[in-house]
Amino acid sequence: MEIERKFLIKQIPVNLNEYPYEEIEQGYLNTTPVLRIRRKNDSYIFTYKSAGLMSREEIELPLSKEAYEHLIPKCDGNLITKTRYRIPEEHGYTIELDIFHGCLDGLVLAEVEFPSEEAALAFPVPDWFTCEVTYESTFHNSRMITVNPELLLSTAATRLSS
Repeated sequence: MEIERKFLIKQIPVNLNEYPYEEIEQGYLNTTPVLRIRRKNDSYIFTYKSAGLMSREEIELPLSKEAYEHLIPKCDGNLITKTRYRIPEEHGYTIELDIFHGCLDGLVLAEVEFPSEEAALAFPVPDWFTCEVTYESTFHNSRMITVNPELLLSTAATRLSS
């Protein structure tokens, strides 16, 4: 089970280069249910995710580089590329800060995963998080592949300024 909250970020931490990161490329073979393929640095993963916004089932399986390269042209919509930083948080959680590239360049999202919905709802949101988008499916990667990137970036800018 994956339980996470998601936030738009206006101000990127100045000390970002102090944290571990990985380069991610991912595509979606299906969005209902979510069937995703992902390259994280030099590893390849096939993921199934059930429906849901904050909580949903997630199963990850290893994928060979050859299988990934065979499947990537079959993906729907926009390919997502991003740099993911792993930032430790004072309450023991890890903030996954995603800085998007390519057609979504300029979008910055933070995700935090939790052991339970209760823990997720009790999470004290850091000051540098701007606005929560957990319940806005537009900001889920599986939806970002089909949305016009300019419209998505405009929606994010509007949310950040309100």
